[in-house]
Amino acid sequence: MDTAIKLLEHSGFAGLQWSNWVMFAVAGILIYLAVKKNFEPLLLIPIGFGTLLANLPLAEMDAHGNGIIALIYDAGVKTELLPPIVFLGIGALIDFRPLLGRPITFLLGAAAQLGIIVAALCAAYILGFTPKEAASIGIIGGADGPTSIFLASQLAPHLLGPIAVAAYSYMALVPIIQPPILRMLTTHKERAIDMPQAKPVSKTAVLLFPIVCGIIASLGVPSSAPLIGMLMFGNLLREVTATERLRRTAGGALVDIVSMFLGLVVGATMDGASFLRPQTLMILVLGAVAFSFSTAGGILFAKLLNLFLPEGKRVNPCIGAAGVSAVPMAARVVQQFVSKETEGRVNPLMPAMGPNVAGVIGSAVAAGVFLTLLL
Repeated sequence: MDTAIKLLEHSGFAGLQWSNWVMFAVAGILIYLAVKKNFEPLLLIPIGFGTLLANLPLAEMDAHGNGIIALIYDAGVKTELLPPIVFLGIGALIDFRPLLGRPITFLLGAAAQLGIIVAALCAAYILGFTPKEAASIGIIGGADGPTSIFLASQLAPHLLGPIAVAAYSYMALVPIIQPPILRMLTTHKERAIDMPQAKPVSKTAVLLFPIVCGIIASLGVPSSAPLIGMLMFGNLLREVTATERLRRTAGGALVDIVSMFLGLVVGATMDGASFLRPQTLMILVLGAVAFSFSTAGGILFAKLLNLFLPEGKRVNPCIGAAGVSAVPMAARVVQQFVSKETEGRVNPLMPAMGPNVAGVIGSAVAAGVFLTLLL
């Protein structure tokens, strides 16, 4: 009997605190959203399970302990290795033709970074976060999980958990957050704008774009080179026929493996003691503000462009909402919203992909600007 009591006293059960139970509930919500609602299951399930592991007393399975998760965190996140590899996979999966066919949509991707600036300013001047913390929080507005992790791991590693969770959560909630904003900021007439087919893009332009864009962006903002460089390398692999095997690896097994480990270690940063603080709630609120303003920024800038464009070349303002870099979910949300509002007459999926892929570049450049100014 004494032996059993002693074993119990030295078990994880004896070390459980209220904060652990709260985080178990948070993990359960994330896994529920992934399984039942199909909200980004490839991301939320690793994050949710990592949260469970981080809150097991004495298990040494949190990101800051001495176990295997800490090893992955130190080798993959602290060294800034995993997020650029995810960008390599993203580059191998996305097609820049919709952007190249309508270069003007590049501006919509830039305008949709408005939430980054708004949230960063609110965090610094209203809620009292330091400039580095404020920049790390603001980047949530780009709706890009790997970029948020990349920036937070360098500027505010102590806030990595809530920032990453906010970024991935709002990415998953795009179908819920964006339609009300689209409905509020556009009229039925604007939603019914049917954009003409984009001009054909030559193979030469498709091959030159990742090379030229990668060089220009990296020279302009060198701190963005790890993300932009890997993104463009992945895209070049996609477009060169002879590298099909490398494209399949980069856009398939490699990105899946890296995303799995990245999600797991992000969840493992969410131990109750460090996560359950007033700062976390502020970050979640600011993340919603950032994402909403980014969505609105893209829409409103599209409406502004239409004031200067001839009637036959005006853009559907709804595609501006796709300027956040949640690829391709944001573009699909725009397509579903517009198609439903117009009873299937207008289907702007391909036009929306232009600002969507531009948003990936925009958020990476914004992260590089913050690193240049604050490191």
